[in-house]
Amino acid sequence: METVVQVAQGQLRGSVENGLHIFKGVPYAAPIDGPNRFRAPQPRESWSGVRDATTIGLISRQAPLPPPFGTPLPEAGADCLNLNVWSPDVTGSLPVYVWIHGGAFYGGSGVEAVYDGASFARNGVVCVTINYRLGAQGFLHLADHFPEFAESGNAGLLDQIAALKWVQQNIAAFGGDPSRVTIAGESAGGMSVSSLMSTSLAKGLFTQAIPQSGAGHNGISAKTASVIAGEVLRRLEVKPGDSAALDAVSDERLFEVQLEVMAQAFEGDSSILGEAAASTMPFQPTYDTAILPKRPIELIEAGSAAGIKVLTGTTMQESLVFMIAMSPMFSEEMLEAMVTATFGSAEKGLAALAKYRANRPGALPLQISAAVETDRMFIVPCRRLADAQLKHSPDVWTYRFDWATPVYGGALGACHALELVFVFNNLRDPAAAYLSGDNAPQDVADAMHQAWVAFVKTGHPQHAGIPEWPRHNTDNRPMMQFNTTSTLGHNLCADEIALWDGVL
Repeated sequence: METVVQVAQGQLRGSVENGLHIFKGVPYAAPIDGPNRFRAPQPRESWSGVRDATTIGLISRQAPLPPPFGTPLPEAGADCLNLNVWSPDVTGSLPVYVWIHGGAFYGGSGVEAVYDGASFARNGVVCVTINYRLGAQGFLHLADHFPEFAESGNAGLLDQIAALKWVQQNIAAFGGDPSRVTIAGESAGGMSVSSLMSTSLAKGLFTQAIPQSGAGHNGISAKTASVIAGEVLRRLEVKPGDSAALDAVSDERLFEVQLEVMAQAFEGDSSILGEAAASTMPFQPTYDTAILPKRPIELIEAGSAAGIKVLTGTTMQESLVFMIAMSPMFSEEMLEAMVTATFGSAEKGLAALAKYRANRPGALPLQISAAVETDRMFIVPCRRLADAQLKHSPDVWTYRFDWATPVYGGALGACHALELVFVFNNLRDPAAAYLSGDNAPQDVADAMHQAWVAFVKTGHPQHAGIPEWPRHNTDNRPMMQFNTTSTLGHNLCADEIALWDGVL
């Protein structure tokens, strides 16, 4: 069956599957080739007739993510600024859930199996997933080298804003209510959500936000981003200001150099990468710019997202999945060197290490290191985001995903990205459930998915299948712990989180 809707640029033909209206590869901005490559997204031209929207669109150029995240990649190309919509009723006025994918700002797409929005649509929510520019195409800060590309360091973020503007203009045609938009994302997607909460350019485009496993400490300063861009130009053999030479660089060659600079980041080359060396992500939103005057956490602390309702959290053991492949190289000496560097001195580092060890008797150096990195990259930034937003909105809730996956012999624990298949309730799709395994508990998916649906619909994540979930406060910090039996915790890991005061 087919379904046709009218948007600002023309008519779209989608499919009807199991009673849901599905539209794929819907363009929200012009292709990013030619003069558009490093510019803010440009308006999409109208089309005549009925445009087919039954197959996925192109995605941003990228390399496969490392195992266990890597899945077959769809075709990439310049016409990658597109989105996908699942709706139960194109004549309705339903709440809208806009998903921003993760992938360290260099990988991922809105068409991965885990992000299939059918479960949200079956529960009365219009679900939208988007693609945006990645890597050097999306976050190469050329402003100091080519003033005409002043916005290039945040082009990917501007793509997301363009998609949200498209939603405001067109989502009613799909049965969505533009005044009830929740933005959500995980990892780089969660960091993107925090960036959107921070920038004035996104004000009024959403009323609720769900940053998962990515909070407001991300970003690269304009000073460092300009150095990174200079290294990219050096490798491209393009001199600053030589627009003709830059235009002559193919997308393929730009991508090759992107991978070379990313390899530097993975080696922790701080001479080029500055503060980005710790994150190993040389291409991400650029602050100290007109779009992001400061780091997102500082802007949120100052009230940039006042009144926005927020649901935020992490998994319990985020970083295990990144470090498990390096297990043979971890030693006590390496662990002590890592905490010394992280906490700024041997005295502080070894004192922190003693606390982490005491809380995990018998843990291997790899597991202790992963716990430290989980706090640095995810848990502490999440706590700081919740505390910062609480000053400007009472409607803040926090969670932690505690269910540990049995795959890889149980070595991954409750790792990064594991919660996604539960949030989207796609446990029975093998392509989506590669981290959770064959027999993941459906009751955990029911508890988590319904909490997200409740938040999108009502602004509160409470539902009958979980304990009472109070709003966040700084006295006892209530946090929903999703597991086979979901429970409410208070002040979780407070002794370890306190170690990061003055450090992060």
